[in-house]
This record gives sequence, C-alpha cells and structure tokens, in this order.
Amino acid sequence: MATNSTNRVRDLNDQLRRNLTTGIAVMTPGIATLGAEAVHGIVKTIAVYDDFCHANDPHEEHDFGAFDADGHRVFFKIDYYDNDLSAHSPDPGDPAVTERVITIMLADEY
Repeated sequence: MATNSTNRVRDLNDQLRRNLTTGIAVMTPGIATLGAEAVHGIVKTIAVYDDFCHANDPHEEHDFGAFDADGHRVFFKIDYYDNDLSAHSPDPGDPAVTERVITIMLADEY
C-alpha cells in the first residue's frame, strides 16, 4: 500500500511525464536519431502512459516505463537529484529540494 510520501512522489512523477518542462528531460542519441516526428510521438506516449503494475513499478512511484514505438523498444526512467544535480535528493517528495530527471532511451542503450 502506498504511503503519503509515495503518493506525493508518484504525483510529481506523473506531472513530469505529462509536462516535461516541470523537470529535466534527457534523450539518448538512439532516441534522437529516430527523428523529430518519432520523438514527438514518444513524448506523447510517455505523457499518457499508464501501464504501471507491481512488476514494473514495485515502489508505486511511476518512475519507469517501457513501450514499443516505431518498431523500437523505448524505456523512460525518472531519477531524483538534489538541486545541484550532484547527489540523490534528500526527499524526492519535496520539489523544493529535488530536481527530477527523466531519461528517454532505446532499450538496447540501457
């Protein structure tokens, strides 16, 4: 069962997935080489992604997803850093001390 802290982290992660400008978004070279149209479609898929289950989201934070796009397996992962981006966030549920970074990559780049 999710705690209030987990719920807050999940809500912030969902917010980032729906609006990448609320954090830092990074795409790997493999994603970039797919072209602007494919990247746009991938970003739209991430925004509406809801295939979370215990197998891929054991902590119920909505911080990882995998799906197929244009014949490629795509992963996204959200990580939590301190404001200097030099260490883990002391409290991922507190946006005042957390920078969220979503990395979008091809599965074979993992």
